[in-house]
Amino acid sequence: MIWLEASVQADGEAAEAVSEVFNRYYGAVLCTDFDESVDTAVVTVKTYLPLDEEGLKTRRRIEEALWHLSQIYPLPAPEFRELTEEDWANAWKKHYHVVRVGQRMVIKPPWQEYNPQPDDVVVVLDPGMAFGTGLHPTTRMCLQALEKHLKPGDAVLDLGTGSGILAIAAAKLGASSVLALDNDPLAVRTALTNAKSNEVPNVVTVELGSLDEAAGEFDLVLVNILARVIVELADQGLMDRVHPNGQIVLAGIVVEQEAAVVAALRKHGMEVVERRQEKDWVALVGGLP
Repeated sequence: MIWLEASVQADGEAAEAVSEVFNRYYGAVLCTDFDESVDTAVVTVKTYLPLDEEGLKTRRRIEEALWHLSQIYPLPAPEFRELTEEDWANAWKKHYHVVRVGQRMVIKPPWQEYNPQPDDVVVVLDPGMAFGTGLHPTTRMCLQALEKHLKPGDAVLDLGTGSGILAIAAAKLGASSVLALDNDPLAVRTALTNAKSNEVPNVVTVELGSLDEAAGEFDLVLVNILARVIVELADQGLMDRVHPNGQIVLAGIVVEQEAAVVAALRKHGMEVVERRQEKDWVALVGGLP
């Protein structure tokens, strides 16, 4: 099969908006990936379409949606290129390497070698077509917060698990149980595979679903999605899933949207106990005052 790669360079809130456009056409969109620029805050947001009749229709829809988006944000025109099956399978791998995050966390793709240090917590991750490689600032900040705030024996909820990276990291840091939820069947399959590869399937439970499937309270709740979705989930009872002595880590927030997320926390009885920022992205840790 021939594939079509669509890519757009953007930064901050614009990158998030482009990602939303790609995700809107999920019926034919197979992957949304972020490749971070080394020297700037610009990232390249990519998605892959099958080069068939439906894929070409989706291309036209994406181009139209991005044109409208460019009236709000200074976006360049999307770039498209054709890929063979083999090229598609390897297109994103060239940007994916061993990454150290925080003091102990190491994210390693299965096709690369790494000799761990005695205290390293190594997550072997093949993101496949699901978001969450450890390269994007939002994921890195979540991992750093996880390393700092998770206590051995904690029950953890990872809402919007993507590749499963945060859920697996929580398990390897000592969580007693992790419920990893995603409303994308592809992400669920990817997270299940990664949990098995890391030998934590008895700790990490991966299921299709969202907040409604997260019954009970959790010591640590991880939500690395979008600021708009976080605010919506807050009104649907997200904060009720946090144990009174627990904490919630919120990411996927650009600086301009931070105030809305802080307001949502406070509306539901929580305060920001820690703030992290990397370039235009912010992660917040919330808890009871």
